[in-house]
Amino acid sequence: MIKHLACIMDGNRRWARRQGQVPMLGHTEGAQAAKRAIQFCLEKKIPYLSLYTFSIENLKRSQEEKDFLFNMMARQGLQEVAQLLQHGVRIRFIGDRTLFPQSLILVCDTLEEQTHECTKLQVNLSFCYGARQEIIGGIKKIIQLVKAGILNEDDISEESFNNYLWSHDFPEPDLIVRTGGASRLSNFLLYQAAYSELYFLDCLWPDVGAQELEQAVSFFYEAQRNFGA
Repeated sequence: MIKHLACIMDGNRRWARRQGQVPMLGHTEGAQAAKRAIQFCLEKKIPYLSLYTFSIENLKRSQEEKDFLFNMMARQGLQEVAQLLQHGVRIRFIGDRTLFPQSLILVCDTLEEQTHECTKLQVNLSFCYGARQEIIGGIKKIIQLVKAGILNEDDISEESFNNYLWSHDFPEPDLIVRTGGASRLSNFLLYQAAYSELYFLDCLWPDVGAQELEQAVSFFYEAQRNFGA
């Protein structure tokens, strides 16, 4: 059974260009695909969904595009609270919170606080996220605790290391799906993906629906997973 589905949502801007639209408008359609992914997980009873929403590298994009995306996230986030609560969906933002734009911090906090008790599906929005940065951040926390005498270095293990990551409160992804035709992880959940099945789609993220996700899930169940045994 899949407990955690993760998606690298690639291709929003390319989708808009193919439609003859301004590239940033592809994010609007990408948000609709994200809703379809949430609905898919609810129907399939998959308890965790991670969406690669905005990477640390994406901060290099134009201010115009970032403002559009952040305003859209703030507007839609608050509009969806009632639906999230109705369907039992908990929202978590995973990433470097020191990089969160001021315009979104209150929205992020509100969504997390109001959906905290929801238990049907936890949606992890990887925002201002980078896996390498997450790993380095965890190492720095451990070093500080060891220096302070709070943590013994002999107690550091794979299991305990996970406690110092941004993603400490959900299981490793069973299946990672990437759209857009690229076959790479792009700094997404690198530590957690050690035994994840990877499925790459040639379609762009705004074109993803239940059929594409069903194909990915079928691929997962057909794969032989022996974890080295």
